[in-house]
Amino acid sequence: MSKLPLLGDEAIAQAAIDAGLSGLYAYPGTPSTEITEYVLRSKEVKEGKITASWTSNEKTAMEAAMGVSYIGKRAMTCMKHVGLNVAADAFINSAITGANGGLLVVSADDPSMHSSQNEQDSRFFGNFALIPMLEPSNQQEAYDMVHYAYELSEKYEIPVLMRITTRLAHSRAGVVRSETREQNKLRLPKTSNQFILLPGNARRRYKMLLGTQDAFIKESEESAFNKYFDNEDKKLGIIACGIAYNYLVENFPEQKVPHPVLKIGQYPLPRKLIEKMYQECDEVLVLEEGYPLVEESIRGYMNNGKTIRGRLDGTLPRDGELNPGIVAKAFGISVFEGREPSGNVVGRPPSLCKGCPHIYSYNALTEALEKYAKGRVFSDIGCYTLGALEPFTAIDTCVDMGASITMAKGAADNGLVPAVAVIGDSTFTHSGMTGLLDAIISKSPVTVMILDNGTTAMTGGQNSNAHGKIEDICAGLGVEKEHIHVLNPIQKHHDENMALIKEELAYDGVSVIIPRRECIQTLAAKIRAKKYKVKSAT
Repeated sequence: MSKLPLLGDEAIAQAAIDAGLSGLYAYPGTPSTEITEYVLRSKEVKEGKITASWTSNEKTAMEAAMGVSYIGKRAMTCMKHVGLNVAADAFINSAITGANGGLLVVSADDPSMHSSQNEQDSRFFGNFALIPMLEPSNQQEAYDMVHYAYELSEKYEIPVLMRITTRLAHSRAGVVRSETREQNKLRLPKTSNQFILLPGNARRRYKMLLGTQDAFIKESEESAFNKYFDNEDKKLGIIACGIAYNYLVENFPEQKVPHPVLKIGQYPLPRKLIEKMYQECDEVLVLEEGYPLVEESIRGYMNNGKTIRGRLDGTLPRDGELNPGIVAKAFGISVFEGREPSGNVVGRPPSLCKGCPHIYSYNALTEALEKYAKGRVFSDIGCYTLGALEPFTAIDTCVDMGASITMAKGAADNGLVPAVAVIGDSTFTHSGMTGLLDAIISKSPVTVMILDNGTTAMTGGQNSNAHGKIEDICAGLGVEKEHIHVLNPIQKHHDENMALIKEELAYDGVSVIIPRRECIQTLAAKIRAKKYKVKSAT
């Protein structure tokens, strides 16, 4: 078949469609978002052959995918690495329930934190759950691995984790498709209590999971995605994981590395292949994106005096993503560092869009707080986090999804009054509602501003599950209706907005203020689409 020029994310999406996917559930998070967007645009979704939707958060996405697997059909859930934290309860337990239909979990890591608050490594979650993992080195491998993942999942009745990183997710290459496969028929689990994790059954199923570990290792040792390239210069052996393999071969003419290389794309680690390298080579260099998981493992079970180099000993940086230049330095290859930026080049840090409704919300909030000491605005994850920067400096914290309300509650309960939580509409339904309920139960003196721009703006304008529901949710949780306010965040309403915020800051209880105006980016996209439609019609 002809090649399709696909992003890594798109290759995974197309592969899932071709492999007989029935259900996809996800919460948007860079760099994983394009997987779901690609599937949502597909003719299979439009024709009703595949169910795909955005969910309130990653936990609900994981659980919905488990439901698809429960009935024997193939499912996928996608998230970024910090989203896997949110899904962890269901994810870890899914290894014990097992899978009925193929179940693939895709976690997109973000080394160097291009758009994230940490650079954790999802492979640790895979090890924690004791399930097979896949890590592609290129777009074609990402496509092929999806087909293999479903076969592996159904062979062992186990979820499979695929870990990708930003560069693979967002780079493009030609991908050759395989033959498409029909979707599975509806089929309930053969064992009726498979998904009932009462302690007695959970203990039995956990022993079953432990009993399959040797089979998972054997699969890795025989996998086409784990390859041992035997070369002459055995002074050094190189283990290259996932996309790090590309960074390695780019440093050698015709991509011919003179040393033995073990390319790893499947976990658990292929122990026999690693032992072969350790025995034959004088020392070992480990190239891996993220944490030194492989390096630590080798040091743990093969530390017999030979040098093992990588992130732990300083051969490679301990943080950040790898690239060909960083890998070259590990071999003592000189690298062109580039020129220093010209004094005429002005830095352009990220900023709120011109005309963004959050600007006017922050202006009103900042003025309303003028008489109070700084340090009382707890913010959240979203484009509104840019309110931390000049010229606003309007917020004081940003930790994780939903933390604004709960941190404000904790601070207010212990003496910081007034305390303000700033959270977006999508983040509110993701993980803010439970914090608001806690504040209501405790009657905490917290003012919650839910910035409603009608979309999940930071990740490209996906639909927000909060749309049209925020006031009803807040009232249903128990916020007094006279302390739920909707305002229009534009300059001409600045004085009245500021006065309303002041009034609620003085209230000894929970109040909710909802500045509501559509994101200017999604509005502009709608206008462009309308013009294009009119132009096409004429």
